Amino acid sequence: MREHDERGTTMTGVDPGRLDDQQLMKELETIHRTRHDTLLYGSNDALRAHNERMAQLEGEYLRRNPRRFVAPGRTRDGARERTANEAADA
Repeated sequence: MREHDERGTTMTGVDPGRLDDQQLMKELETIHRTRHDTLLYGSNDALRAHNERMAQLEGEYLRRNPRRFVAPGRTRDGARERTANEAADA
């Protein structure tokens, strides 16, 4: 596992609105991959910056993809159905 020293750094990056679709996806993949380490080992400032950047990137993705596919199992109704099916199988 890599060690993190976030002292004196700020996560800024390019405005998500200026990224093309491929760049945006790469940024999203990177920030999601580093999330766990930042949560566990980053300073409060690093975690706050990570939250802000993640929100910017995810917000831009949602803005560009308002009709994205949503898996039925990832909705409240889908989760309730899954729970009901699991109970019936028990």
